[in-house]
Amino acid sequence: MGRTHAPVDLSSEYAADYHAHQRTLQLGAMTVWPSTLQPLLSRRTAKLVRFSDPGTYNLTLVLEGTARARWDDREAEYRPYDLHGQNSWRPCTVQVGRNDQIVRCVGVEIPRDLVALPRGSADRAISRPLSAREGVGALLAGFLTRLSADTSGYRATDGPRLGAVLSDLVSALFAHALDSDRELSPEARRRTLVLSVRSFIGRNLHDPDLTPSLVAAAHTISTSHLYRLFQDENVTVGALIRRERLERARRDLADPAQHGVPVHEIAAAGASLTIRPSPGPSAPPTAPPPATTGRQGGTRRRASLTRSCERSTSANRV
Repeated sequence: MGRTHAPVDLSSEYAADYHAHQRTLQLGAMTVWPSTLQPLLSRRTAKLVRFSDPGTYNLTLVLEGTARARWDDREAEYRPYDLHGQNSWRPCTVQVGRNDQIVRCVGVEIPRDLVALPRGSADRAISRPLSAREGVGALLAGFLTRLSADTSGYRATDGPRLGAVLSDLVSALFAHALDSDRELSPEARRRTLVLSVRSFIGRNLHDPDLTPSLVAAAHTISTSHLYRLFQDENVTVGALIRRERLERARRDLADPAQHGVPVHEIAAAGASLTIRPSPGPSAPPTAPPPATTGRQGGTRRRASLTRSCERSTSANRV
């Protein structure tokens, strides 16, 4: 690590048989590195800063374990879903883990020119306590954990786009820490609000009252503002709710652990999207399909739910 572009000195009492695993994800000019490691001590000294300073901000999301950081003028401790913030031009010592504790974390490196705040503001923000348990921090944590868990759905050409999303989230996190959202560009605020809306919808798919009006109220904006917000997203809010409910139901139907769950229960868990329209008064009752198992059964279950979804009432279409 002493030969990297932002070198650090590393030491560990487990050096003789040290175990760690790290992946590097390049998102345009930004870098994300999910890591699992044994306890170690990382020192970025003034000498190493003078040797090489790439001009970056670094955030580390702690997922499991603990850490402690020390600067000349302060110290900080980190637990799961705390964020450690550091810039590359300031010396810092970080103790990762303790005893025989395994630490899981996700690091982010972002060039300071990609943070949509004045440099002085970003410097103040990164020195403050940052949490990933709520608000913008939780959005950032969700983005990083999903990205780290599975990159199979992305292509190399998606990197710059994902990097732009990450840049917006980091900028919004810094602005929130300073209570100065007004310093963000209008486009950065818009994109962050879109991410917040998508996250809210994903967390509330089970709610049968989830509608564009409810989503707008939860974000203290008007419904018309919400509609304008999604004009460039190639999907309306109502369609997004239906699509996400259907996708979740499909995942549940394909899950072997849920093969014993009746289709109508999975449909009910998807709330209003998966409720069949009521038949006319003269329509005969429909008998439930026989229970099936295995791949063919899963296909029939998915087809049944898909037909149910496609025949959903259009009263709430937006």
